[in-house]
Amino acid sequence: MTITTEAPLRTSAVEVDTISKVFGRGPAAVTAIDGMSVSVAEHEFLSIVGASGCGKSTLLSMVAGLDHPTTGSVDAGGHKVAMMFQESALFPWLTVGANIEVPMKVDRVPRTERKRRVAELLDLVRLAGFERKRPHELSGGMRQRVAMARALAQNADVLLMDEPFAALDAMTRDILHDELERIWREKRLTVLFVTHNVREAVRLGDRVVLLSSRPGRVIDEFAIEAERPRRIDSAPIATRAAVITDRLRQEVSRHA
Repeated sequence: MTITTEAPLRTSAVEVDTISKVFGRGPAAVTAIDGMSVSVAEHEFLSIVGASGCGKSTLLSMVAGLDHPTTGSVDAGGHKVAMMFQESALFPWLTVGANIEVPMKVDRVPRTERKRRVAELLDLVRLAGFERKRPHELSGGMRQRVAMARALAQNADVLLMDEPFAALDAMTRDILHDELERIWREKRLTVLFVTHNVREAVRLGDRVVLLSSRPGRVIDEFAIEAERPRRIDSAPIATRAAVITDRLRQEVSRHA
């Protein structure tokens, strides 16, 4: 007797169903997103690329519940969602530890538990011993690590990242790619990662979704099958990124 074992189906963590987003009314109305649908599997790392103004950040805001579609629906399936922005947005008057505690205070986590989790998160992002430092005493990369720890302090299943490494130098960004991949694996997160850097998208993602110029629509997607761990300067990453970049150039030229 032959027994065939199929791979278990990956359930969906986020479902974006035919959403549109219009800002303003009447002749001044601007359609940022038009008929966009995206399905993100649990524990998937999804990279999202597209030209400026294509609705990438607007999409993340709607998944986070900070905004709502004009039509269509966004369903995070009951998963808790946290968001990390391009700027670390740390409170300059608070220490590193106090910044990480902020979402836990909102959730009324007891003080003893907050302190324990701060120590755990600082260890996770490899900043143990920096709890009493203030943001101005840290490098840009270290501030982004603190911002990541603060996002993770929300015990979220889904992490939304809006160009979090765009302002960093190439070496720091490369190091943080490794750290993010490690944390994604350890915490079994679902990540939606917005970037203008196609190589970064390919380096990190299981899949890259390409959006059209405004109004934003999904016009293509690319499975990234390169083995992990990856290097951003490796031949497989560069080759796949070149294909996506060519497709992006076609789209930008079409709307030039």
